[in-house]
Amino acid sequence: MNVYPFIEAEQAGRRSVKRACELLKVSRSAYYARNERSTRELVDEQLTVKIREVHAASNGTYGAPRIHAELVDAGLRHGHKRIARRMRAAGIRGKSPRRWQVTATVSV
Repeated sequence: MNVYPFIEAEQAGRRSVKRACELLKVSRSAYYARNERSTRELVDEQLTVKIREVHAASNGTYGAPRIHAELVDAGLRHGHKRIARRMRAAGIRGKSPRRWQVTATVSV
């Protein structure tokens, strides 16, 4: 029998998770370590998909600031640091322009 829904109901009712785990003879670490994904992880996964779409639409040129601006225009409000962090985790980088190269041209 799965006791975790009961413990979740106790937690939602502002009751003690410790006490509920003791009554049901379940360790608190087992309750907190179960394999359910958090809401933030799910939102981050969806955000990474949107970042990939915007990056692909820009032919791989947009970095975090431009992708952030595009997502804000689309109605998604996330911080620029979060977008940059998700881009690093996904291995996405924008292209930066080449630097000017000084040549050794001799003027006569």
